[in-house]
Amino acid sequence: MLLPSLPPLSRRERGLLFTFALLLLVAVFGPDLPAADVAIASVFADDRAWHGLPNAMDVLSNLPFVVVGLWGLYRLNRIDRSHQQALSTFPLAPPASDPPDNTLDCAWLFFAGLIAAAAGSAFYHLVPDAPRLAADRAGMAVAFAGLIGVAVCERVSQRAGWPAAWFVLTAGLLSAEVFQETGNVLPWALVQFGGMALVLTLALSTPMRKSVGLKLGWVIFFYVLAKVFELADHQIYEYTQHVVSGHSLKHLTAALAGLPVVLALHKLEMRWQAALRHNPGAAAVAA
Repeated sequence: MLLPSLPPLSRRERGLLFTFALLLLVAVFGPDLPAADVAIASVFADDRAWHGLPNAMDVLSNLPFVVVGLWGLYRLNRIDRSHQQALSTFPLAPPASDPPDNTLDCAWLFFAGLIAAAAGSAFYHLVPDAPRLAADRAGMAVAFAGLIGVAVCERVSQRAGWPAAWFVLTAGLLSAEVFQETGNVLPWALVQFGGMALVLTLALSTPMRKSVGLKLGWVIFFYVLAKVFELADHQIYEYTQHVVSGHSLKHLTAALAGLPVVLALHKLEMRWQAALRHNPGAAAVAA
């Protein structure tokens, strides 16, 4: 029995595969990149406690990740419920009216990753040390994987989204473990900065058909702004007269990178429901 052959890889899919292969080769065969001792608490400007909570601002500033993550999961749940209701009402509606499943699956991973990132970051900032830093990065890896999966679905192809997400998730978790065991930060740097370079490249390309309309430029803007706040941690803390540190602002700003995804899903739900309401085939079935 012959299995159905898959369509050949598109030019964008080949480019994505080459990019991942190149990053993997650099991570495996590249030189060790030792990191500074970032696990020391004194590295962070604001170490104030609040009601017995150590490093309170750097811990509590992770709450926006949870808020945006739950908001996104709520939006995805609404889309799923609307889809199921539409299928029960219009069972013969054309497949073209279906929402892009792979994009939505990667979005589930992204928003769950935001919550995981909040938990990992809060856990790390309570008592900053190397083992807790690995937990922090593991949560971030989940969010990175979901974001890159959505971006790939938007700008490369639907079928490439899940493989890209799983590749980044596996690479992120392994790189966190490599740093924990060897102190080599190169694999993690490739996941974080290589991944965002990929998102930037995809942002400059034309969206694919059935894209949800995610504004990748805004995601990149908030990410870059968060890195600026992180690098200016002490300067901002002194400039604001110890009101807030750059690292706390980094958490707040990075959480905002999830808002363009939430907005894109809201617009997708509106477009999809409108298409079903005005679909002649669906109307005929309903009659």
